[in-house]
Amino acid sequence: MALDRKAPNDLNAFWMPFTANRQFKKNPRMFVGAKDMHYTTSDGRQVLDGTAGLWCCNAGHCRPKITEAIQKQAAELDYAPAFQMGHPVAFELANRIVEIAPKGIEHVFYTNSGSESVETALKLAIAYHRAKGQGGRTRLIGRERGYHGVNFGGISVGGIVNNRRHFGTLLAGVDHLPHTHLPEQNRWTKGQPEHGAYLADDLERLVALHGAETIAAVIVEPVAGSTGVILPPKGYLEKLRAITKKHGILLIFDEVITGFGRLGAPFAAQYFDVLPDMMTTAKGLTNGVIPMGAVLTTADVHDAFMDGPEHMIELFHGYTYSGNPIASAAGIATLEVYKEEALFERAAAIAPYWEEALHSLRDAPHVIDVRNMGLIGAIELDPIAGEPTKRAFEAFLRAYDKNILIRTTGDIIAMSPPLMIEKHHIDTLIGTLADVLKTLP
Repeated sequence: MALDRKAPNDLNAFWMPFTANRQFKKNPRMFVGAKDMHYTTSDGRQVLDGTAGLWCCNAGHCRPKITEAIQKQAAELDYAPAFQMGHPVAFELANRIVEIAPKGIEHVFYTNSGSESVETALKLAIAYHRAKGQGGRTRLIGRERGYHGVNFGGISVGGIVNNRRHFGTLLAGVDHLPHTHLPEQNRWTKGQPEHGAYLADDLERLVALHGAETIAAVIVEPVAGSTGVILPPKGYLEKLRAITKKHGILLIFDEVITGFGRLGAPFAAQYFDVLPDMMTTAKGLTNGVIPMGAVLTTADVHDAFMDGPEHMIELFHGYTYSGNPIASAAGIATLEVYKEEALFERAAAIAPYWEEALHSLRDAPHVIDVRNMGLIGAIELDPIAGEPTKRAFEAFLRAYDKNILIRTTGDIIAMSPPLMIEKHHIDTLIGTLADVLKTLP
């Protein structure tokens, strides 16, 4: 049986996402098992997970409660349609999400990924204004160096060039705010940078350029993760919220990475005490075990659609797997693990130790900046002249050989370990990375 194989019989058929396919297939890196903080490789090594899989396994790996919930649900109700039908597990999960969400967030619309959550939120924003009699509000505003998934809406409002340049004409009517990375003013910052709140004022320029009556929504990551851990300066998110409210523009927080405890609070909106109109989520919702996402909205956004005859569909949008029973069961079990083990609180408690460990790399070879917030960290490397990304990629390969998993984006090493991490894991992760940096060309 294929599930029993420790190595694939052929590597050719699978076109891997966001991967140097030719390089990988010459020297594959295969995981065949996982438990708590570690992966097991095909050659029997234990690799310490410094990235929570892909920012998603917040409770660690192969947690029994989640596994058992999936098994039980699959045996009882494997699938049920969400169009004009329901099942109790999806409603229960939505209630539990709202319980831990910021006060004012009251509704959950299920998707299957962060990319779909973003597409849904963007569509909801445009449809919301149309429902309110302001159909001219169709313009969307993202941010430079922002990552909002890989669908057409997400890459349009996103600001990562390589995610956009090969795909032709994207959504029209999109603008971008400047990113908040100010290395000259904020280098070596621990936590929120002091400088840069004024960057939110650029939204006023876009309002003056296009007219507030044309702008539907602004979408930002509270902490930009995939582009290298770009942090919001003190006062920046508050100012962005004030400007959007002033002009009747919806504010969307992309919390696909920051949601479910990454900053030591359930959501970044609570960490920063800023309430958006919508929040996009995925990843940690099911601990990365089964694909699932959700858009969280205020009552105002939801209620704008609850008009007209009751027998009519209010929103012509959704997915075959919205609120899938097995994914919903995984989500409930995941939230229970977070609560029973106080993982959000544990993340907040260990964050200062994580911060000091990260900044101990300040004087390591090639390091030009260190950034952190909650259990997120970035070590920015000086690129090799004429060969951008190569130094960080070499660090990734050498780290894997030394049994730690890190992630790179450009010449930035990004880390986001499971929230169950302990101090000795941090010591191993950072100590091994320090050794790796000493060996880089």
